[in-house]
This record gives sequence, C-alpha cells and structure tokens, in this order.
Amino acid sequence: MEGMKRHKIGLFSAIMLALNSLIGSGWLFGSGSAAKIAGPAAILSWILGAVIIIAIALTYVELGAMFPESGGMSRYAQYSHGSLLGFVAAWANWISLVTLVPMEAVAAVQYMSSWPWSWANWTKNFIKDGNITFAGLGVVFIFMCIFTMINFWSVKIMTHFTNLISIFKILLPTLTIVVLICSGFHTQNFGSNVHEFMPYGTRSIFEATSVSGIIMSYDAFQTVINMGGELKNPRKNIVRGVLISMIITAAIYIMLQVTFIGAVEPSMLVKVGWHGIDFTSPFADLAIILGINWLVILLYLDAFVSPFGTGVAFVATASRALAAMTHTRHLPKWLGRLNQKYLIPRYAMIADLILAVILVSLFRNWNLLATVITASTLIAYLTGPVTVMTLRKVKPNLDRPFKPRYMPYLAPIAFILTSLSIYWSMWPTTIQVILVIALGLPIYFYYEIHYQHSNLKEQLRSCWWMIVYLIFMSIMSYVGSDGFGGQNWIKYPFDFVVIAVASLGFYYWGIKTGLRKIDLYIEKDSKKIKLP
Repeated sequence: MEGMKRHKIGLFSAIMLALNSLIGSGWLFGSGSAAKIAGPAAILSWILGAVIIIAIALTYVELGAMFPESGGMSRYAQYSHGSLLGFVAAWANWISLVTLVPMEAVAAVQYMSSWPWSWANWTKNFIKDGNITFAGLGVVFIFMCIFTMINFWSVKIMTHFTNLISIFKILLPTLTIVVLICSGFHTQNFGSNVHEFMPYGTRSIFEATSVSGIIMSYDAFQTVINMGGELKNPRKNIVRGVLISMIITAAIYIMLQVTFIGAVEPSMLVKVGWHGIDFTSPFADLAIILGINWLVILLYLDAFVSPFGTGVAFVATASRALAAMTHTRHLPKWLGRLNQKYLIPRYAMIADLILAVILVSLFRNWNLLATVITASTLIAYLTGPVTVMTLRKVKPNLDRPFKPRYMPYLAPIAFILTSLSIYWSMWPTTIQVILVIALGLPIYFYYEIHYQHSNLKEQLRSCWWMIVYLIFMSIMSYVGSDGFGGQNWIKYPFDFVVIAVASLGFYYWGIKTGLRKIDLYIEKDSKKIKLP
C-alpha cells in the first residue's frame, strides 16, 4: 500500500493535468481563426463550444465517479451495451488520443520554424510548403520520445512536470489578455447592431466552432476521468477536477476571443473586413503591431511550451485508454500490463509511440493529423449520454456519488449537440473517421470468435443503433448544406432540424437496446464498485 500511495494524484495535480491538456496549441490560433470566420460573433462560438462539451462532460462525470478507474472512458459503453459497442467507443476515443500526440509535436516544430530570432534560423528548414521536412521529422520523433519518457518513469515525475507547465500555460494567456486590453481595446470592433456583431450570419458561428478547433480545444476534460484509478478520493475529485478545469478553460478561451476582437486595429477592418484578417501568429502579431516586444518573446516561447506540455499529458491519457481496452479481452493482455514499481502501463506507451511515429511519417501536416480527431472524439463521446441513462434504467441502485436530477433532460440534449458537432466536422471527415473506426473491427471479431465465444447476436442487437447512426450521419454530411461541405440538397438550417430529430430517435433506440442486466465484467474485475 505504501507504493500505491506514492503514486496517487491529488485534486490540484488533477486540475493542472487537465488544464495542461485543455490549454494546448489551440489558444494561440483559435481566436484569430474564429474571428476570421465569424467576426465578433466568434465569442458565441466559444460559448457554444463550452456548453456542448460541458453537457457531454457531465454525463461522463457521473460515470467516472461511479467507476473510478484508469482509462475508464474506454470501458463505460461496455457496461451498458456489451463489448462490441464498448470496443467501437474505446477504439474511436483511443485513435483521437494517440493522434493528438504527434499533432502536438508537429505543432511545436511548426512554431519553432517561425521563431524570429537570428540564432534560430536553423529551425526554418523544418517546414516546407506547410509540411514537415525530413529534418523536422527527426525533431518531431525526439519530442514524442521525450513526451513518452517523462511519463515512462513515474506518475510523480509526470505530475510535477505538468504542474509546472500548466501554471505557465494559465499565466501567459491571462497576461496576454490583461496587456492587450490595457494597450489598446477598440469597443467599436464589436459593432453597434446585430448585423455588425454577426457580419456573416448565424451559420458562421457553427462553422467557426468546428473549423477553428474550438470543440477540439475543449474536449480534453477526459484526462481527469481516465486517470481516475490514480486519484486520491476519486469519487469526489473526478467531479471537482472536471468541472473546475472546464470552467477555468472556458473563461480563458472566451476572454482571449474578446481580447483579440478588441485589439485589432479598426483601420485594418475598414480595409479588409474580418475575412481579410490573416495573422500567422495572431496574438504575437498583435503584440508586434503594438510594439510590446517582451510579450512577443513570451508568446513565441509559449508556442513551443503549450503543445509540448499537452503532448506529455496526452501520452498519459492515451496509454491509460489503450491499457483499459485490454481488460475487455479484445486486445493482447500484455499491452495493459503495469510496471510493478511505478504502476504505469509502459507497454501501452511504447505501442502508442510506435503508432504515433507511423502516423506522423504518413501525415506530415498539422491539419491532416487533426482531420479525424474532432469527429472520432465526438463519436466516442456519443455513447456517454446513452450509457449514463441506460445504467440508471438497468441498475438504479448503483452507488452514484454524482447524480444530478437534471440528467434525464441533459442527456438527450447532450446527444443532439454532439451529433450537430459531428456534422460540423464536415464532409469528407465524417466518412474518413468511420473508415478509421472500422479498421478496428477485424481485431475485435478475431478475439471475440477465437477467445470469447460470446453471443454475437446479442452484441449486434445492442450496437445496431450506433452502426445505423454512423451511416445516417455520413449520408447527412454528404447531402447537407454546402457551408458544412455537403451538396446543399438539404439547406441550412433544415439540416440541423433533421439531425436533431433523428438524433433523438437514435438516443432512445440506444437506451432501449441496452443490456438487460449490467455487464458481468464489472462484478468480476472492478473490485472498487459496490453492486447492491
């Protein structure tokens, strides 16, 4: 027990770990990109993104407090719907997590290549035509190895590192907000009427939410839940950790957007409009225009530090997610084996590193790596609202440290919002994500047929709603409005109405086809959970 206690994470470290994941490379570019798409209404995009992810997060907070275990988000869907749906959700989640590691490494190298200092000229050959060069790829590999090694030795080292980085990542955005507001804030940029505030219409708000990486900037709340087995007092600290980190993050991102809009020179807007605002490094470029050189240096430094810190955090999260998948007995057991001294899944970390190297060797562009992340994450999150309400129906007497009365109303709303967010990911991302998820099914069926010998008919009965849902979303993405990459056969906003109504049907279908009794895996392998 002494060894176990040394590796437990407190509430402060859990919040810092979550913030380290949430405040990544997105804060430096998201505000500029969103303002270019939606103008001042981009503020509403960040608020909408926060509302969507907090709604999803609350369903997982209830599940995480019930089942405080490492990599828990890879397992909840199995508890309510069996191993097939559980595998689909876990595979989609893991793909998004492991892809974030090389994406953050590529981001760090891309930012390094734009450093303005003469001594850093050697970094400029890391990028050519927007892609990582062979030399840059070597640095990406080194960064990913460092991300892994920081996690490799112990949870204690990882949490000390993330605590330090997270404090810096909170202070610098806050400092940027204060300095830019004090140096020059133009209230006229927000407009004097609805048209000026929303110059490109309501659709631009939703476009900005997806295209600018707003949803992706918020979706790392699962870091606390996936580390649940290593938290002190997990049943309380999971709830606190997720909610506190999400509120802090939302406040920072929304204020950054307000600051960016107010800091742009009005004369520039008169010439080119919001669509014409095209800063390479938005906040750094604003600081250069205002002549705040010390802030410029800090911002370029953080453009390296932020993705570096986020990469470290996601190595921890992705490895726990992969290790948790082995407990469903559809992956080799050795992948989930814990190091006896540090109690961390080293084999899972090595497997994730190998896959990350393959991914970044094939896709040497940040945008290509990010293509499937948002949609695959949201598909995985889609099971949360269905699982939480199915378990309330099947096992109402389970101990629920967090059991809000509003969940029966919040869960279907969260499901609809998640479906809309998947749609906003745009065609052809939707079909690409489905193909990536489908790649995991042969692995599932191999282990299921050769080792599990369970009732495949029952597994399919509980998973058909998800299979049909993914087909429906692919079709809707293709035939939907052109603002989201579709053929415009169903125009905006009627495409939203169709998705919302159909999603509600899929939600109730999912609950209806849940297991008739809770998956016995909980009783066999999860000793911390007390069943009545």
